[in-house]
Amino acid sequence: MSIWEILLVIFITLILFAIVHRKDKCRKPVRRACMSMLTGLLSLIAVNITGLFTGITLPFSLLSVLTSVIGGIPGVTMLLALNLYF
Repeated sequence: MSIWEILLVIFITLILFAIVHRKDKCRKPVRRACMSMLTGLLSLIAVNITGLFTGITLPFSLLSVLTSVIGGIPGVTMLLALNLYF
């Protein structure tokens, strides 16, 4: 995938999250959507930082970054479970 396709996927995800948060009667839906996407990305980074102590890390690939951005903390948890079993 090119960088433009990746940015397009992230932008569409941001718009969809903003629509969902707007339907949820949130006052600032774009900010909340950005924060939920950032939370997923920060959880992926936190897993890799604590991987120095625990020995469990997740690679920074296109799939893992998009899964953490779109899925958030449950997405990172799913990646950890798949990493543990496979």
